[in-house]
Formats: sequence, C-alpha cells, structure tokens
Amino acid sequence: MHCGPPDMVCETKIVAAEDHEALPGAKKDALLAAAGAMWPPLPAAPGPAAAPAAPPPAPGPQPLGGAGGAEPPEGRGVYIREIRAAEQEAARRIFYDGIMERIPNTAFRGLRHHPRTQLLYALLAALCFALTRSLLLTCLVPAGLLGLRYYYSRKVVLAYLDSALHTDMADIEQYYMKPPGSCFWVAVLDGNVVGIVAARAHAADNTVELLRMSVDSRFRGKGIAKALGRKVLEFALVHNYSAVVLGTTAVKVAAHKLYESLGFRHMGSSDRYVMPGMTLSLAERLFFQVRYHRYRLQLREE
Repeated sequence: MHCGPPDMVCETKIVAAEDHEALPGAKKDALLAAAGAMWPPLPAAPGPAAAPAAPPPAPGPQPLGGAGGAEPPEGRGVYIREIRAAEQEAARRIFYDGIMERIPNTAFRGLRHHPRTQLLYALLAALCFALTRSLLLTCLVPAGLLGLRYYYSRKVVLAYLDSALHTDMADIEQYYMKPPGSCFWVAVLDGNVVGIVAARAHAADNTVELLRMSVDSRFRGKGIAKALGRKVLEFALVHNYSAVVLGTTAVKVAAHKLYESLGFRHMGSSDRYVMPGMTLSLAERLFFQVRYHRYRLQLREE
C-alpha cells in the first residue's frame, strides 16, 4: 500500500516535492510533532452518559485521528483509517448524499453571489409587468425563475454524479489505494462509516489532489470534517509535499470557515468554472451558475 502515513488529522490539490518516498523515522517524528502544534487536537464525538470514574485505560488508538491500526472500543469516538473493500458502498452513499445537497444550495443560496443574474431576473419581472400590467403574473415570474434554477441545478449535479460514480468512485481501490501518492480514508463511528476523504497524486505537475471530502449529515458538527482535513495535511507533511491547494464550489459559509480554520488562505475565485456535467447551453447559462474558490496552505518553501 502506498498511502500509509501515521494516522491523524468540493475539490483540493497538494503541490509535491520531488521526493515521494517516506521520510526517515526521526524526521517523520519531527514533522508529526510540528503537525500537532499546527492543528490542536479535536474533541471526540459525544458518546453515552459518562460512567463512574474508572482507572485510565491502557494506551491504545485515539479517536479523531489517533495512531494505531485497530479501532477504538465502541463509544470511544471517531476513528480515521484507510477504507476497506466492504466499505466502498457506504463511501459512495455519503458522497452521493453530500453532492445532492448542492442542488438547492446552488439554485437558491448561490444566487446571492451572482448580482448580474439577480439584475437580469429583476428586469424580466419588470418586463412582464410592463407587458401584462398584471401583478399576479409579475409575482409568478420569480417563482418560475427559481423553479428553472432548481431544474438546471439538478440536471447538472446529476450529470456530475453520474460521471463520478462511473469513474473514481466506481472503483475506489483502483483509483486511490493502488497508485503511489494516493489514498482514501474513512471516518468510523461505532463501526459505521460517517465521513470520507481522498488524496491522489498527479505526476505531470507534481501535485496531489484532495477529493471527495464529505461527512454524513447526521454526524456533522462533531469535528469530523476537520479531522479528515488534518489527515490529508499530515499525509502531505510526511510525504514531503510543499503546499496544500484546494478548489471548491461550496456555497455554505461553514465549508469556507473549515478551510480557513485548517490554515488555508483564499487565493481567489472565478465564475467561469466549468463543472463536469455542464453543457454550457444558453438556458444553462441563465439558470445555473457556480463560483469556484481556490485555497492554499503552504507547508514549506521550495
């Protein structure tokens, strides 16, 4: 397996150094210590009511990215490790559910990021009133426009999902567990997969792309996404990459705050990003827009 660094911790890249081999033990330990200093430990996910005080347990795997190969006892928190073959379907379900949430987010919340589109819609409503002198018909124009935005958002997102589920997410082991510099991790709680994240190298430009980060909606707010992000940052440190760069079309403010809390800097955004599944038809241009954001975390100077 090519993706076995020590455990820890909408789309990401890692700019790699020339040497992709694991670091010597002493240097690796120093890097892991530095990683711990950069990203303080997260609290474990809440469990059952506390029992009476008991003697400290023997040393073992720690929740939310602790070292070790075995999983913690039930109720001890979230554990992040490499995916297993039997967990691929659960990973696909979490990925699918997370992407489907983008349909209403893009159609409705995302509209506030596109003032020109808002102005166009307002002009269409005004034109309707000028032609019909009907307040009822004019009030129906915004509802119709939002309905079209939902239709085209769903159309593009489903096409994107179809593409992903027939490429890398169709065979996670082949795409992420076999190539050097790549890996796919899961967050496990009480034996169930509740979060995913992947990293994959690109030899042509000496980068690694972080992909497919998603957390089951029932388990959000517990620090799982941040722990998954830390796992990839540690992967970059141990394998001597120089920076982590991510790209996302996420609309939710919480997603951007997550990246910033991990140390990323916002490097700019673009409204011209072409999402897989887009046809760029006139109707699609009118009713579907995304804004692509770029973030970067510099780990060391070249």
